[in-house]
Amino acid sequence: MKKLLLTTIAFGFAVFAAAPASAAGDAAAGEKVFAKCKVCHQIGEGAKNAVGPELNGLNGRKSGTAPGYNYSDANKNSGITWDETTFKDYVTNPKAKVPGTKMVFAGLPDQKDRDNLWAYISQFGADGKKK
Repeated sequence: MKKLLLTTIAFGFAVFAAAPASAAGDAAAGEKVFAKCKVCHQIGEGAKNAVGPELNGLNGRKSGTAPGYNYSDANKNSGITWDETTFKDYVTNPKAKVPGTKMVFAGLPDQKDRDNLWAYISQFGADGKKK
């Protein structure tokens, strides 16, 4: 009986551990959410800075460092290195996360939208190609 219980626990752990990291978000749905961001940001091959900085290679990038973009002092000095948690917190309410940011976006209140948006954005490398 003890062996069966341990086998069941081990199997359950193995299934959980093998789950894809992107299970929290859907990149295709995130592309639709990104339509709200496209007003100011570009992503993908050939993306350039616009009203906001281009978002290629955002995961692991320090805030305020996209070449050629004129960031607010608040973003340059925020100390943020973008990752999933920080990004989702930021897009919930940018002005609360970084007081003084010039980003005028009101935020994404829906957790699923944030999950999907991160799944979409994080698939692009610094060169704009999907990983």
